[in-house]
Amino acid sequence: MKKKHRLFCIALLLCGLASAWPRDAFYNGDDYTIALSYTDTVKPGEAVFVRLRFESTDRSAAQADALTSALLILPSIGQCEFYAVPVRAAGNQHVKEFLAAVPLSTYQESGSIELQIVYNAFGGKTMEFSLPVQIDAKEFISEVIPLDSRNTGIRTDNSPERIAQINKLNTILETINPDAVYQTEPFTPPTDAVRRTSFFGDRRTYAYSDGTSEESLHFGIDYGIPTGSPVAACGAGKVVLAENRISTGWSVVIEHLPGLYSLYYHMDSLLVREGQIVRQGEQLGVSGATGLATGPHLHWEVRLNMEAVDPDFFTADFSFSSKHN
Repeated sequence: MKKKHRLFCIALLLCGLASAWPRDAFYNGDDYTIALSYTDTVKPGEAVFVRLRFESTDRSAAQADALTSALLILPSIGQCEFYAVPVRAAGNQHVKEFLAAVPLSTYQESGSIELQIVYNAFGGKTMEFSLPVQIDAKEFISEVIPLDSRNTGIRTDNSPERIAQINKLNTILETINPDAVYQTEPFTPPTDAVRRTSFFGDRRTYAYSDGTSEESLHFGIDYGIPTGSPVAACGAGKVVLAENRISTGWSVVIEHLPGLYSLYYHMDSLLVREGQIVRQGEQLGVSGATGLATGPHLHWEVRLNMEAVDPDFFTADFSFSSKHN
């Protein structure tokens, strides 16, 4: 049976002096403490991250080895298991740190909600508590993109080869490997360029060469850069896809955290291979105009638990790493 905290909310009010919705909270249990940081204000197309730090006040070996687990729930939005991340006090078995995140669709309505955390600390009772989250409204750009006969053919291609490529990518993006912890620090953009030709969450209408049209959503950011411009990894991780695809041309996908991937499309050539571990800033290849492209550019995308999330969100301290270093 789950037991719900009441004192936790009091601790939130005491520590929340800097803002209406506090980002940090603390709780003292019978034989453990919790320090918590979380995303208290979010917009559609972003994500709610929660970082939990458990510390046992019982220094016995049995307590240190006991199972600790947690689940993050955003009612009517999604849920995710917490996964372990390295702690600052390396080798201290009495400290355990976890991270979890739930993405919000770009169509998410604004308003106030409460996230829920259900946890078991060091083999103790199952407990739960809630935290307030504010979802602010956001407007997205609408655009019409005319496609020539070549790009119309790519966009409407239903060949077995293209379907197989889509299925392969989806299988990768739906994979959540709790051991895949490569980087929790902020991402850096994959190019030094600042000119953007399309933005995250754009509502698109593709105007086909045969006079028909189709609505779509732009999942990333497009940088207008010349063919041959360097493209760098936004963060450390494992290359899980590196191939030429019908729709996206020469493409790279990097796994950074469990369920968190960055994608790079329409490149001219690649310098990495599948299975390779890359550093943040390491060159992946050069930009181009391969696949469905109306001109040279780089498409940069980030997916979390399959959902497309604004890449700019991850260039800030999304996992609160500065609080835990």
